[in-house]
Amino acid sequence: MATAKPPQGATGVGGAKGGRSRSGGSGRRRGSFRSVGRALHFPFTGTARGIRKATHAHGAGESGLGKLIELHGVNGAGDMMITVALASTVFFSVPTDEARGRVALYLGITMAPFTILAPVIGPLLDRLPHGRRAAMAGAMFARAMLALVLSGAVVTGSIELYPAALGVLVASKAYGVVRSAVVPRLLPPHFSLVKANSRVTLGGLLATGIAAPIGAGLQALGARYPLYGAFLIFIAGTFLSFTLPPKVDSAKGEDTALLAADAQHLHGPHLKPVKRPGLRTVGIAVTHALGANAALRCLSGFLIFFLAFLLREHPMSGQSAAVSLGIVAVSAGVGNACGTAVGAWLRSRAPEIIIVTVVGFVLLAAITAAVFFGAVLVAFLAATAGFAQALAKLSLDALIQRDVPELVRTSAFARSETLLQVSWVLGGAVGIVLPLKGSLGLLVGAGIVAVGWLTTIKGLISSARHGGRTRPDVA
Repeated sequence: MATAKPPQGATGVGGAKGGRSRSGGSGRRRGSFRSVGRALHFPFTGTARGIRKATHAHGAGESGLGKLIELHGVNGAGDMMITVALASTVFFSVPTDEARGRVALYLGITMAPFTILAPVIGPLLDRLPHGRRAAMAGAMFARAMLALVLSGAVVTGSIELYPAALGVLVASKAYGVVRSAVVPRLLPPHFSLVKANSRVTLGGLLATGIAAPIGAGLQALGARYPLYGAFLIFIAGTFLSFTLPPKVDSAKGEDTALLAADAQHLHGPHLKPVKRPGLRTVGIAVTHALGANAALRCLSGFLIFFLAFLLREHPMSGQSAAVSLGIVAVSAGVGNACGTAVGAWLRSRAPEIIIVTVVGFVLLAAITAAVFFGAVLVAFLAATAGFAQALAKLSLDALIQRDVPELVRTSAFARSETLLQVSWVLGGAVGIVLPLKGSLGLLVGAGIVAVGWLTTIKGLISSARHGGRTRPDVA
């Protein structure tokens, strides 16, 4: 018997229409999975795109400055992770008296050699201008490896902690010197050096602010976990260093700067042969501005160590030691960020006047806080010092860009940053040895600032005597 054919288009259970139905259902499921994946992925990709848009704005992406801003953010985040781990190990884990001894030992073993090595790093890196990307990558990789060494030392308390910490300081210093030398090479068109440095600094501050609570959270799991985080961050920084444009490795048109300003150099620097060929002077305005910045950096190191112990022993009224330190730290950070933002807005307008004004304001704040010692005034001093330090540094950058010939500008940035970091170390050492008396300590801080303020006034007077001619000649 002949079997009847099914009607055209009819299908059985496994027929075409059933297949299409199943594929349509699976397609809808795949689409829903993709939608969920995009929703989960968006906070990360959206944030990354937002960061990239901000760092690459106004030509910074084309010039390579945006990549340097991102790299500096990575650097700040990694350093903050290490700072959190070491602060807990050296400072918070023992009573105040013992902590002062341990921090003094830490400074003696790490900062003293660092103070000796720091002035050597800048001139040494001046001799390797063609390997700046490799130098930055090396500084990142060295800190990644040292973070692993520290992760074991903070648990066992072994002596390895001190040489590893010294290595971290030296590597961080090397990165800072090279970064200062790289910025002038990555300026977008119509972009001032002050604006570029303010963007780089703000990027580092934002990354540090984000990394601090993350590091504290990891610290709650154990002292080694922030160091594991630092390892991963610095490994990422190692690769990011090589994404900078190749032009940062070029030393075309560069020479070595001499941080000095005497009458011979100012009035006729190269009319006669000099004993040290290749050295150039940076001029009166720059050297006196550098002295003022050194005083502010010295005050910064002093306040960090002095207030850390003072507030731990005598917290703000109604607050714990940790909260008191947090208030001061946040005040300083907010002040620093505001100073950087204002510096970018002011650009390079009257940098000498700006430095004199902000240093004088800090001096007044320090004297007031010493005479009427109290929690509010201490926080205000921290904010004022942070604001002044950022704004004065940007003004120094403006002076270097204005008065220092392009031939030696890169070297001047590197060497001035070395001096500023050494000043911070010396200020921290003073803060360690002083007795924990608030008014006395802040008077010492005011004295440090007074020296810098008088130096700046002297620079203005010298500039006026020479008719405002502060830029040296170049052969």
